[in-house]
Amino acid sequence: MANKKTYLALGDSYTIGEAVEQEESFPFQLTKLLSDGGDAFEQPKVIAKTGWTTDELRHAIQQEQITETFDLVTLLIGVNNQYRGYSQETYRTEFAELLETAISFAAGKKENVYVVSIPDWGVTEFAKNSGRDLQAISDEIDSFNGINRQETEARNVTYVDITPGSRQAIKKQNLIASDGLHPSGKMYSEWAKLLAEEVTK
Repeated sequence: MANKKTYLALGDSYTIGEAVEQEESFPFQLTKLLSDGGDAFEQPKVIAKTGWTTDELRHAIQQEQITETFDLVTLLIGVNNQYRGYSQETYRTEFAELLETAISFAAGKKENVYVVSIPDWGVTEFAKNSGRDLQAISDEIDSFNGINRQETEARNVTYVDITPGSRQAIKKQNLIASDGLHPSGKMYSEWAKLLAEEVTK
């Protein structure tokens, strides 16, 4: 039997699937979809933690000292830079570095790297109770996504825009997990489907 393919998922709470079961997180749903479609994948290796910013993810990657390469790499990072009010210029620099790192983990094969946009947490119950300006949150998310999209497209890497779908949560409560902030398994399944479509193209 042929070896199963490998997948590295880099990110933050949206990658580990905070507030849902591990198999409901988008990396685990994605490998199941791809495996069911005849492309056998091992369980994903995940380097992600709730609250991480670009610099914290970068530091964690260095700590891991990964020597192998992967058949598939995803990168989703930036919401905590926005949440903490960090500089967008710094985000651009650090995101670009992370994307270059992701490409190196895919053995330089850009076609095997996928950047996922930042979802809009401004539509959640948590945001409503935060006292923050909800429109400002959405506008800032758009700005951060503008940066990560530019950097992604400049490198001819595939960009998967899940942000419009994440905004459906304002009308569909079942897209948000029980913590009132993070996506539910249902929302992650939408992300996994979009990614699977791109991967199998």
